[in-house]
Amino acid sequence: MRRSNHRLDAPSDPAYERGMNTEQIRKRLQGQGPHLLRTSDGREYLIPHPEFVFVGRHNVVIEDEAGMLEVIDPMHVVSIRSGTSRKPRNGGRNQ
Repeated sequence: MRRSNHRLDAPSDPAYERGMNTEQIRKRLQGQGPHLLRTSDGREYLIPHPEFVFVGRHNVVIEDEAGMLEVIDPMHVVSIRSGTSRKPRNGGRNQ
């Protein structure tokens, strides 16, 4: 019996391994802010300053002003608006 080199816990999509969206997210979040990040489920998260967000290889972590953390898969980030101060809608914690 020949063993496969494939791991069950390995990402199946090579684009995910390369972090296709993380570089785009980092570039969009440059500058003073505020920024409004929208996810695929319609939630919006206000990022008042770049210090409130960490973009890792497999996660985006947003801290709100109360210190609560929201961990998001970068594949679910659909848009980032810069220079907006409107309140997030649809369940984003930063309300």
